[in-house]
Amino acid sequence: MTNVCYRTLQFDEPWTLEAYESVGGYQVLRRIMQEKTPCDQIINELKEASLRGRGGAGFPTGVKWSFMTSASQGAKYVVCNADESEPGTCKDRDILRYNPHQLIEGMIIAGYAMGCTSGYIYIRGEFTEPFARVETALQQAKAAGLVGSNILESGFDFQLETAIGAGAYICGEETALLNSLEGKKGFPRFKPPFPANVGLYGRPTTVNNVETLASVPVILEKGAKWFLELGKPNNGGTKIFSVTGHVNKPGNYEVPLGIPFKELLELAGGVRNGNKLKAVIPGGSSMPVLPAEIIMETDMDYDSLMKAGSMLGTAAVIVMDETTCMVKALECISKFYMEESCGQCTPCREGTGWLHRVIHRIENGQGKPEDLDNLVRVAKNIEGRTICALGEAAAWPVGAFMKHFRDEFAYHIQHKKCLVG
Repeated sequence: MTNVCYRTLQFDEPWTLEAYESVGGYQVLRRIMQEKTPCDQIINELKEASLRGRGGAGFPTGVKWSFMTSASQGAKYVVCNADESEPGTCKDRDILRYNPHQLIEGMIIAGYAMGCTSGYIYIRGEFTEPFARVETALQQAKAAGLVGSNILESGFDFQLETAIGAGAYICGEETALLNSLEGKKGFPRFKPPFPANVGLYGRPTTVNNVETLASVPVILEKGAKWFLELGKPNNGGTKIFSVTGHVNKPGNYEVPLGIPFKELLELAGGVRNGNKLKAVIPGGSSMPVLPAEIIMETDMDYDSLMKAGSMLGTAAVIVMDETTCMVKALECISKFYMEESCGQCTPCREGTGWLHRVIHRIENGQGKPEDLDNLVRVAKNIEGRTICALGEAAAWPVGAFMKHFRDEFAYHIQHKKCLVG
């Protein structure tokens, strides 16, 4: 396996400036500052590498950066989304803990490429150790002249600061995050206008995920072709998969995009206790679940999972074995999205409550036959009718569970008990 984001893990204290520089850290930044590399060259390199956003949407990073060119005048911002709210996702916090300098270097390069002179790292409030590591690394970088005014005597200024969230799932959505940064309630904004035009403090802003930004220095060091060939066409590079649930070795695994799910499951030690695989949510709890017979024949990349009927999302792989009650699993998921809805949109505010109450009723032996069709109907009435994607996050799991495991829900209703005991 080739480590793109975890390059310093062989050191006792991999989060230090000394450890990062010993593996070539900040050399790409130094070269860019010395040679005054054209901004378009950097952006084109990311496009050729097929680096797609690692935060969930999978949008091409180079294309996103090109929306906010260095030619436009006035204040512009680059913001790192380090909120990591999606259940099952545990990758970004480890980059913050063990390799914060690679993130910082990526942010400085992003600022340079897009003509930004200020940046923020928005960190989830519960991440006490990751926040401390990033803050220490940032102070080290400032002391070394890598962040601040006249970086490396290049004439380029880039101020970078940390900001702490308050643990709201909705602030993982980029415009809600920007509102939170401004000291406002974390409500998602209507789009358009998009942040690239009207973002933080009304100025052009680009928001990227931790893993995305941390990948930038290595791509520019080793080249777009090298990164692309680690993965597959349109899915360049490696990806950190957070494998959780019913496996023998849960953890973060950085592997090439496009790895067959069978191989990823083997890396995680297989299904616990020798049990049979039942289902997998491949990209965090908001992504559609896939039954074993589909996921076992699927590669783990954006396009393959889309074709299979789900999405890669944050690559939080939630494994469920044969002992899993799918009704109980969906009840847990629906409760989460009901509680985390910001309440701004009526379909989401009311619909998530309806979904949870109906599923809770089925789980507790009080379900009715018409509940099955009502669940699908309510989910469809939420999907596509909200300001942000939390509506889809609540609706997609319901639709997929009902598509693949409807018989289990029907059994609950008919027999008033769980199919798996």
